[in-house]
Amino acid sequence: MTRPLAIVTGGARGIGRACVEALAEAGFDVMVADLVANPPDGLSPAIETYGAAFAYHACDIADLAAHQPLVDAALQKFGRIDCLVNNAGVGAVARGDLLDLKPENFDRVLSINLRGTVFLSQAVAKAMLATPTDHAKSIVTVTSISAEAASPERPDYCISKAGLSMWVKNLALRLAAEGIGVFEVRPGIIRTDMTAGVSAKYDALIESGLVPAKRWGEAADVGQAVAALASGKFAFAAGSVVNVDGALSVPRL
Repeated sequence: MTRPLAIVTGGARGIGRACVEALAEAGFDVMVADLVANPPDGLSPAIETYGAAFAYHACDIADLAAHQPLVDAALQKFGRIDCLVNNAGVGAVARGDLLDLKPENFDRVLSINLRGTVFLSQAVAKAMLATPTDHAKSIVTVTSISAEAASPERPDYCISKAGLSMWVKNLALRLAAEGIGVFEVRPGIIRTDMTAGVSAKYDALIESGLVPAKRWGEAADVGQAVAALASGKFAFAAGSVVNVDGALSVPRL
C-alpha cells in the first residue's frame, strides 16, 4: 500500500522538524516546505530511517504565488496530499510597548502567520477534494497559547495566532462533511530557536510554577500530538483544539 503524504511547512527545524519525524515514524511520506534553499544536513536520512519517501520544496508561504507550485510539486511526486501541517511562522519582529508597534512589523507577522497560512490551507484543501485517496485526510494548524493568552509586548504575534484559530474553526466547519479533519494544536512554552532569546525569563517562570508540568515543552511533544491527529483516529473530533502546554492553559485559583 502507498503511504499517505504529509506536507509540513517550516519543517526544516524546530517544531516543524519534530512534526516531520513524528509523521514519518507514524507511516507518512513527507514533503517539507521551508524558506531555506536546501534541506538541512541529516533531515532526509532521519526521515528515510522510517521507510518514508522524502521531498523538499523551498518556498515562502507569505508569497501567495508560491502556493500552487508547492501543491503541484506534491501532486507530481506523490500523486496525492493527505495531510497539511501548517507550522511555518515567525515571532514578533520587535517586542516592546504595543503603543510603539510599527505597521510594517505588524504586516510582516500577519502576512506569514495568518494570511499565508489561510491561503495555503485553501489551496491544499481544494487539491485534497480533487484527488480522493483511501487515507485519512487532515489539516493540522500549529498556533500558540498566544491565540488566547495576551502578551502586550508582542500583540502582532498574538493577533496572528488568534486570527488563525478562528480560521481553523471556519475551515473545520467547511470540511467536516468532506471527511477532512481540521485541528488546531496550541503549543505552550516550547524550547525552540524562537524562545532561545527569552529562555532565562521562562526558566524563572517555570521554576516559580507557571507550568504545572514543571518543565519546558519540547518540539517532540508537539510533533507527537500532530502525528496522532493526522492518523485519522480522531476524525470525529474535527475542529478540536489540542493544548500542548503542560496544563499551562488550564484556569486555576
